[in-house]
Amino acid sequence: MQSWIEGFQESIDYMEEHMADELDIEAIAGKAALSPFYYQRIFGALCGLTVGEYIRARRMTLAAQELARAGTKVIDAAIRYGYDSPDSFAKTFQRFHGITPSRAKEPGALLRSLAPLHIKITLEGGNMMDYRIVEKAPFTIVGTKRSFNTDTSYQEIPKFWNEWMAQGEDRPIKGTFGVCIDMKGKGFDYWIADLYFPWEDIPEGCGTRVIPGSCWAQFPCTISMLQDTNTKIWSEWLPALKGYTLAGEYDIEVYLPPEEGSQDMTVYIWVPLKKA
Repeated sequence: MQSWIEGFQESIDYMEEHMADELDIEAIAGKAALSPFYYQRIFGALCGLTVGEYIRARRMTLAAQELARAGTKVIDAAIRYGYDSPDSFAKTFQRFHGITPSRAKEPGALLRSLAPLHIKITLEGGNMMDYRIVEKAPFTIVGTKRSFNTDTSYQEIPKFWNEWMAQGEDRPIKGTFGVCIDMKGKGFDYWIADLYFPWEDIPEGCGTRVIPGSCWAQFPCTISMLQDTNTKIWSEWLPALKGYTLAGEYDIEVYLPPEEGSQDMTVYIWVPLKKA
């Protein structure tokens, strides 16, 4: 676990060293020996904010510190931290600090600050997590997809589900699966899908996708605990994992009807693995 945490901390140190440069998620994730897809999932679970949010907050912190020192011009701070115009820099700065960059130069200005992150895993109480590791052959899903950005996906994917479910019981895809796949930088595709059978017609506006055969870790939870279970997978279970590493660049949510006597839908979170 120590080497895993050291690699993640190295990626954060790399960001800190290059806050005034163009930061690429591929290079950041590479410092932790992870794909951008998994790096961003783990970062969010460990740190409570996205990679993009962290970089913006740190840049605004550093920019304010520079402006508070005599002699630094607003335009110089904007260019240094990657903004093409003083206006776009000023808007971001004011959202973060609550004051304009010009006011930040005044003596006694009240500024916000986000300190550099330092990752440290501590064991507290031994939280139990149920899971099983199973081998599955390739299978095909049929459904609809939409592209998302990791910075906003936690807010936008539920909207996607709400739009789809609003079609009612006559909707062509019931929504057995929610699949994150095809990560490119900060973007990825999310599918709302069912299992595809070759003898069935593909509904209009839908497509199919083959999910590769894999070894999967499967975590059961209820839909009300979905986000909490996701966080525990990436922040507690993964750092302690022995004998396996992450495989592929996708993960799957499987939604099953409520069990008899229950009002809460059962969900399984599938994470692909390979033997280390």
